[in-house]
Amino acid sequence: MQQYKKVAFYTLGCKLNFSETSTISRLFENAGFAKVDFEETPDILVINTCSVTENADKKCQQLVRRALKINPEIYVAVIGCYAQLKPEEIGQIPGVSLVLGANEKFNIIEHLEERNHIGQSATVKYENIKQTASFIPSHSMGDRTRSFLKVQDGCDYFCTFCTIPLARGKSRNASIADTLVEAKKIAATAVKEVVLTGVNLGDYGQEREENFYQLVQQLDEIEGIDRFRISSIEPNLLSTEIIEFTLSNAKRFVPHFHVPLQSGSNRLLKAMRRKYERELYAERVNTIKSFRPDCCIGVDVIVGFPGETDEEFMETMDFLKDIDVSYLHVFTYSERANTTAVKLGDPVPHSVRKQRSQQLHILSDKKKRAFYEQNVGSTRTVLFEAEEENGMMNGFTENYVKVKLPFDPALVNTLQTITLTEIDRDGVMKCALLTKAVHRV
Repeated sequence: MQQYKKVAFYTLGCKLNFSETSTISRLFENAGFAKVDFEETPDILVINTCSVTENADKKCQQLVRRALKINPEIYVAVIGCYAQLKPEEIGQIPGVSLVLGANEKFNIIEHLEERNHIGQSATVKYENIKQTASFIPSHSMGDRTRSFLKVQDGCDYFCTFCTIPLARGKSRNASIADTLVEAKKIAATAVKEVVLTGVNLGDYGQEREENFYQLVQQLDEIEGIDRFRISSIEPNLLSTEIIEFTLSNAKRFVPHFHVPLQSGSNRLLKAMRRKYERELYAERVNTIKSFRPDCCIGVDVIVGFPGETDEEFMETMDFLKDIDVSYLHVFTYSERANTTAVKLGDPVPHSVRKQRSQQLHILSDKKKRAFYEQNVGSTRTVLFEAEEENGMMNGFTENYVKVKLPFDPALVNTLQTITLTEIDRDGVMKCALLTKAVHRV
């Protein structure tokens, strides 16, 4: 392993993957490797894969080809969800040296050492996902402004379109006490905002007499972290007590929820094996808004699920028009092996899927614009980020409005009180600074 000095990482997919990549990168650094960017001729490339859509699979293959052009001798290790679902297939990709499934990815350093004692063919190591029972805590570092804290992994739901239970195994988590230890590591750094991540966050507390509401209450007491943000939570697990605490009583949790819907048709929700109907979803949105009308609510929605009729798509469109949500994440359904949905038949033509996706993207833009307009003139707190673009810097308010201001390095990674003034042509809010309290750590 001594000939390998420089390692680069490329992460596909969700915030959970980013938190795990960051943890794995620290394992490499502790072992004496230098972490470099993808283009800096690394000796090793670690690709942390996603398999939510077919495009993620194709992206993995493209990255391997691109890496070989940068360094024909590069050692490519593929880990993550795609590696668990299709390990042997990945092992056949020219240029791949190592494939590690869900149980093995955090032992990657040891597997690199094994690599020197075998031939040049790819090493493929994985276990049946049912054997994956351990929870490995993770958090991302590198971005001084925010960190993704993994508090839960796996899922027991088996929605008919989803491969995640097959790729990550059953729902599991660390204890609240152990999760607080991980959060306090972040609190000891300059990071101001922590985003709670997992596959099914609201299911936190498996095999213990603990739950997500109790975790949220405990995290809210941690000194040294200014903001906590919940990445995504199922509507049937988003209890009124969680809503009321985070929006009315918490010191550090921000008014922002991301709540997956997937469809506004109850028939399709049942076919997807979701655990709620549209009426419950609408009730959750109304409850959130009753506590904080300015709360930002993001929505996941799938178009082109097998059997989705024009009428059912319009049900989704009309439902989303009527409820007070702030933006949409639109996913075009793609057939995934080993899921129940591929056996349903009656596929929606790809051209129709694309057309419906475009309509929902337009609706999302309108929803976001309306939400921003509601915030014009309000006073907010913004956490400013380090990136500079065309002489401007960006940040997000507590309720997830993106703002911009002329770049000032003294404002990077600081919380500032601002007034939202107007929506610019690019859809980002202009703002006026009310304070300039610089409190670097």
